[in-house]
Amino acid sequence: MFSRHALLLAAATAFALTGCGSAQVAAAPAKQSPTAAEQSPAVATAALTITDPWVKTAKKGMSAAFGTLVNNTDAEVTIVSGTSPLSPKIELHEVVEAGGKMIMRPKEGGFVIPAHGTHELRPGGDHIMLMGLAQEVLPGARIPFTLSVKGGKPLEFTAIGKDFAGGKEDYQPGMGHK
Repeated sequence: MFSRHALLLAAATAFALTGCGSAQVAAAPAKQSPTAAEQSPAVATAALTITDPWVKTAKKGMSAAFGTLVNNTDAEVTIVSGTSPLSPKIELHEVVEAGGKMIMRPKEGGFVIPAHGTHELRPGGDHIMLMGLAQEVLPGARIPFTLSVKGGKPLEFTAIGKDFAGGKEDYQPGMGHK
């Protein structure tokens, strides 16, 4: 049994010998059938993503960003810092009890997301603190962020401005913020 390539080469040679006198025809290699991967390429899952990112609305001063960080890798991932055009200073914060009060403070070591795990950023818990807002955060505003990952590619995302009155958070200076 002849291969497809051999049949195409034979046909091209026969055409060259009978149709064009002394012209030489080089048969192009036959295209093989696409592999399964070529027919339906797999969409690569990002190593780190965030679901439902949002920022608390605020007129001025401070605010915070929330969402759920999702680690799609086989190793833990650590977020070490963040940036946004909305704020000249961003800190990764936690809320802890100190002296009978709940206070916000920078999170030592950043946010650690376990392998194939999640890390929730929520009011009253870990969050991305935005200090010295460059502009008012209105409902529906689209705010870009970049989070730096220890030893990895940064995570870029857009958070949406949302009104939020729960959790008794007040992200203004002197309000339980360390």
